[in-house]
This record gives sequence, structure tokens and C-alpha cells, in this order.
Amino acid sequence: MMKRFLAATGLISLCLASAASAENISMWVRSGIGDSFKKVVEAYNAGHDDKVALTEVPFSELVQKYATAIAGGQAPDALSMDLIYTPAFAAAGQLADLTDWAKSLPYFNSLSPSHVKLGTYDGHVYGLPLSVETSVFAWNKDLYKKAGLDPEKAPATWEEIEQNAEKIRALGGDTYGFYFSGGGCGGCMIFTFTPLVWGAGADILSADGKTATLDTPQMRKAVGIYRDMVKKDLVPAGAASDIGANFLSISNGRIGQQSIGAFSIGTLITQYPDIHFGVTLIPGVDGKPSSFAGGDNFVISKGTKKLDAVKKFLEYTYSLEGQKIMAKYGSLPTRGDIADQVLQGLDPRMQVGLKAISVAKTPYTLQFNDLINSANGPWAGFTNAAIFGSDVDGAFSSAQSEMQSIIDNAQ
Repeated sequence: MMKRFLAATGLISLCLASAASAENISMWVRSGIGDSFKKVVEAYNAGHDDKVALTEVPFSELVQKYATAIAGGQAPDALSMDLIYTPAFAAAGQLADLTDWAKSLPYFNSLSPSHVKLGTYDGHVYGLPLSVETSVFAWNKDLYKKAGLDPEKAPATWEEIEQNAEKIRALGGDTYGFYFSGGGCGGCMIFTFTPLVWGAGADILSADGKTATLDTPQMRKAVGIYRDMVKKDLVPAGAASDIGANFLSISNGRIGQQSIGAFSIGTLITQYPDIHFGVTLIPGVDGKPSSFAGGDNFVISKGTKKLDAVKKFLEYTYSLEGQKIMAKYGSLPTRGDIADQVLQGLDPRMQVGLKAISVAKTPYTLQFNDLINSANGPWAGFTNAAIFGSDVDGAFSSAQSEMQSIIDNAQ
């Protein structure tokens, strides 16, 4: 009897010790993050003693709320942060340095390169890829067919895209050949328009982010392509005032071609099954493709006492099981070494989004919001004025000057 009692007591003690060692990890995510990451958290919580508690914060408030929480000593253990903001928080000394652990991961070199680049500051790694997004080019196969085009042939140049747009517009009515959100949506235009320039080897900022390099022959050619399609009435007039609300206009069945996000592939498949579409990489102005690498980085708040538990959770997210869960709900794989396994059995168009990762870019700057994302910033003002306005030279000159001023004032 005594032996049984001691054994039972030992078992209870072991269970209590296990419960006591389990960690509750607090993590913030931005609203609209989608089901992919939530499903990974659900799976992790179901199979592990440690638990992850997610708090959704409105997208427009997340950066400010996180900064305020840090200042008040109330920061969550971890955060899913738009990768573009990682350098600024790293530079401010507010994120945990993950360098040694990150580089010890056997798959570190296969992680999304743009995310790792944006997660690195002064040679140290502070953020690692969580959700990966790319921009791709889509076309409506039914409208291609009606316009006498080969619905299975992806356009490879902007000359071809414009010619196809003319034939689609000739169908008449409210059917248009091309669409983009150009009314001041800086985030939309950096996502879908800048690849035209990147593919041709140019950029809007220098590699160190300290010099505005907006006015290039490649950018002038890109602007010219869009202006020409607007002038020819190949683009609905509403594009000039669309600040992103109608970003996925190809879903209405009356837009022949549009650059979209890879996440929209899943949206079109599940929510718009009547839209028969193809996807390909976005051509540069010289035909060489590129893409914008977007999505979120996983960052850990400096000083958290749950560092090891958070690392274990991220390693689960990077596992084949975790990656498959995320891909099932629309996220691209963050690990290139197992990407084929992760996407096996899923819609083959997802492979285009995956392929875009290798040619994708993201501007590296501590002033991303002021320069690019802000509706009142120089990038949003430039794209609208240069494409829809009457003074192209003035648009270039003004934006170049304003961008450089913002950069210089932040030094």
C-alpha cells in the first residue's frame, strides 16, 4: 500500500512539475492575418504543454501599440510584424537578438531571403519569416478567349500585356484590359508596380536606404507603360481614386489582367470559383520578372523571460507539419528546402507565388511608412501624379526631392 501511495505521489509531483514548467506565450498579430497562422497556433496548443495566446490588434494600430507597450514594460513575448517595420524596431534596440540561434537552424539558409534581409540590422538577426507573400500577374482566361487570345498563354512582356489589354477592351461595355489601385495606395503600388523596375535592375532607393533613386530610365519607362494604358482607356477610371478598396478587381469578371498577391490565388479559388484565371511572374520593363516580398516577420520582444518557449514554437511553425498547415490555408512556404513537399497536392498556381520568392525584393529602410506606405507620402503621391497627372517631370522631381528630404532628416 505504501509503495502504491509513494508511486501515486511521485506521479502527481511529476504532473505538477510538468504543469508548472509549461509556459503561456503572449503573442500579437495584426488583424486580417488570416487563418493560416491561427491554425498553426491551434495545432501547437493541442499537442504541447506550452500554449500560445494570440491577440489580434487592428493593422493600422499595431506598430504604435507595440511601441507603447514596450515603453510601458507590457510588451507581448512575440509579435507577427509586417516585415517592412522590422529594421526600425531592431535599430531601436527593442527586439531580441536571435543571431546565434537562427544561424544554428539547419534550414536557416533556405528561409525566405527578403524576410531574413529585412530582419537583419547591423549584421544581427532580429526577425525571421513567418508569413510569406509575393506579387504575381494574373489574367482572366475567359476574357482572353473571348478576345481571340490564347487563354493558356501567359504574357511575357508589357508590350504583350498592353496589346492583350486592347483586344479585351474592344469587347466593349464595362470590360477593361487592365487594373491597378492607383489613387494614393502606396502599399498597393510598391507591391505591384515596382517589380517592373526591379526586374530591369533599377530601384527607388539605394541598397543602404540612404539615397532616393526614383528618377531612372527604367522608372520612366514603367510610368510610360501605365500612362499609355490609362490614356487608351484600357483601365477603368475608378483606378485613379482607388486607395486599395478594389485591389482585387479581377474578381468581378470584367478585368482582363491585373497584378495581385499570391494570397489572392486562394481567395479567387475559394470565393470566386467562376473566375478562370492564370498566374505568372510580373515582367519587368525589359521582360525580366520580379516581385515584391511581403508578409510578416516573427520577432521576439527583448527581455522576455519565455525566450526558449517562443523558439520552440517557431521551430514547430517551421516544421513540415507546421508549414503544411499554413500552406493549406493560403500561406506560401517560408522554407525553400521543403517547399515542394509543403505544396504537394495543392493548386499548382501556388507554385508561381513560390517561384516569385527567388526574384522578389523589399525596400530596406527605417522610414518605410513615411516614404512609401503613407497615403500622404512621396511614393503614393508620385505614382498617382506621374501616371494620371499632366506633369510627369514635375512628379519625378517633387517625389525625388521629398523622399531624399525624409531620409536626410531621419539621419
